[in-house]
Amino acid sequence: MLRFPPVTAFTPNPAMAGPDQPYPHAAVLSRAEGDRARAMIGQWPGHAPTPLVALPALARESGVAEIRYKQEAGRFGLGSFKALGGAYAVARLLLRRIATATGREPAVEELLDGRHAALLRDVTVCCATDGNHGRSVAWGARMFGCACTIFVHATVSEARAGAIAALGARVIRTAGNYDDSVREAARMAMEQGWFVVSDTSWPGYAEVPRDVMQGYSVMAEETIGALPVPPTHLFLQGGVGGLAAAVAASFWEAYGPARPATVVVEPETADCLRRSAAEGRPVTVEGDLETIMAGLACGEPSMIAWPILRDAATAFLAIPDGAAAEAMRLLASGAAGPPLVAGESGVAGLAGFLSLSAEQRAALGIGPDSRILCFGSEGATDPEAYRAIVGRPAETVAAGEIAR
Repeated sequence: MLRFPPVTAFTPNPAMAGPDQPYPHAAVLSRAEGDRARAMIGQWPGHAPTPLVALPALARESGVAEIRYKQEAGRFGLGSFKALGGAYAVARLLLRRIATATGREPAVEELLDGRHAALLRDVTVCCATDGNHGRSVAWGARMFGCACTIFVHATVSEARAGAIAALGARVIRTAGNYDDSVREAARMAMEQGWFVVSDTSWPGYAEVPRDVMQGYSVMAEETIGALPVPPTHLFLQGGVGGLAAAVAASFWEAYGPARPATVVVEPETADCLRRSAAEGRPVTVEGDLETIMAGLACGEPSMIAWPILRDAATAFLAIPDGAAAEAMRLLASGAAGPPLVAGESGVAGLAGFLSLSAEQRAALGIGPDSRILCFGSEGATDPEAYRAIVGRPAETVAAGEIAR
């Protein structure tokens, strides 16, 4: 019998677009631009689609037809889906810089083979991060030959900061929460002449975050191509909204009126998207935003992600940390399907589904014929935190050793 802590807050979205409305946000995100991202990312060393894992035992226990989980833990060896976004945005930024300097649009191969090393070695990219995005930006900077500085806020673990530094980036720790570190990165970039590669957007800053989100759409397109029939429900983790918006946009454009119901899941301490839906406008959550779901500890919606979610989302959920921890242990145990290494933020969508009450499931139209899709956006990006929650190291789980 599944026993999950209940959803803390459930907010149906009063602004959701009707089922017959065509996808309206192609100027921000589109499947055509997604094809461009897939073509480029497909040339990077180590590229391979990530698994789409069926969880039949969990589906039976949950009373639905199927549950599928897109396992992003192995993406480019970086542990999360963020490898797709930050590095892609770095590549796009550097290609634009080369085009400006040389008067022609270069091919991505010219980045990979170091042809423009002399031009790029004085370029510095920077960003703020909870861990995974900064790791992707640092990896992209190393792969393409520019310098990198990453800002981490007070509660980012040493393990996550160390993983970024190991890729050759300079790491600067700031006071305050994630949103404070975003502001500090922007301030320092202006002062030093660096280029911000952020996964969130604000007035006057949208091109790079759009590239980040378009990179994320690669995992959505992989999933669409692997599914025999579309899901009926998407459960997507929130944060600033980039992942959720990228996936929701791809499925809306692909399936039109048959698009799945989209549910956005956030930590109860950092539910800026849910509160924005309730207020009918972007809302900022103040405070330290402390949660084990470190990648979702964001208090301000992304300016370009929010309008997509405002139109696409069916509902918004806030969940307690205990729900994420329980989902991590469940996936590691092998009771849901094959044992999976799933990090704290990576399980948020699944944890949101498993925490619903009977009344909330009914409100979302979830029943025996429902097909649930979740995106496991990270693996054990903080190995010690993972071991403390699950009780075993990630390597043991990954080897398929089922807990007894």
